[in-house]
Amino acid sequence: MTLDMRPMLRGEVSRISVDYMLSPEPVSGVSFDGDAHVLGEITNEAGYMRLTLEAKLNYKGECARCLAPVEDTFCLSFERTVADEDTLTDEQLEDNVDEYVIIEDGKLDLDEELREALILGFPMRLLCEQDCPGLCPKCGKPRREGDCNCPKKEIDPRLAVLATLLNNEENE
Repeated sequence: MTLDMRPMLRGEVSRISVDYMLSPEPVSGVSFDGDAHVLGEITNEAGYMRLTLEAKLNYKGECARCLAPVEDTFCLSFERTVADEDTLTDEQLEDNVDEYVIIEDGKLDLDEELREALILGFPMRLLCEQDCPGLCPKCGKPRREGDCNCPKKEIDPRLAVLATLLNNEENE
């Protein structure tokens, strides 16, 4: 979404509401249920412009530990200082690149910055529960369903010969 910031720059308005749908970038292993709903505002208080947005995105995927289906809503809070392209030096922009959104030719493009923030903030691994125990490495049964009766301790096959020697000494 591109906003016309000229009325705010001229001092005609002190607040611009933002409410639109944003198409997210695809994420591997995740499907999105529609677009992200973006809601917020830009305020101007004595020349200090502040952008405050909240984006909500419904998604589906599978748990990284137990492969159970995961369906949830990702919420992102996005805040930046809004500045006109002529008011900041290149050095200020490089040092504080994540603090500003820049008005170019009287217009503010929100999509690129917001998509980047969604991708960077989205969980790298989806979990059905924070303490998901995962799958049994032997039989593959989900551990949250209970005990699978697989042996808890396993002897390293490279050392199994030593175990037979110990058993032989005990029998003598």
